Amino acid sequence: MTKTLNTKKLQPYRRSLRKKMTFAEVALWLMIKNKQLDGVRFLRQYSVGNFILDFYTPQFKLAIELDGDGHFTEQQMEYDKKRDEYLNSQGIKVLRFENFEVIDYPDRSLNEIRKYLV
Repeated sequence: MTKTLNTKKLQPYRRSLRKKMTFAEVALWLMIKNKQLDGVRFLRQYSVGNFILDFYTPQFKLAIELDGDGHFTEQQMEYDKKRDEYLNSQGIKVLRFENFEVIDYPDRSLNEIRKYLV
C-alpha cells in the first residue's frame, strides 16, 4: 500500500481550506504551530491519498480531525469511518475532536494529543 502525500492535484483544495479555517481549527493551530506542543511539527491541511487532513504530524503518523455539526449525519459518519479505516491502513492514527472540545477545553485537548506523541 503506497500512500500518496500532498499530491499536486489537491494543492488548490488544501490552499483553499487553509484560507477558510474554522474557528476551532484556528484555535488549535494557534496552540500547535511552530512546534509549540512538545517540539512536535504539525502540518495543516495535509493530504494523504485523496483525503485532506486537518492537521498531521509525520513524525508520529498522527492525524487530528476537528468535527463540526456536519460530521454527525449518518452519511458523513459512514464517510469518516471509511476514511479513518484507509488512514489506519496507511499506518496513520486518527484522533478526532468535536469543535467545542478544542474551544472550551483547550488544555484537555492538548493533553489528549500528547498521549499519541510517543
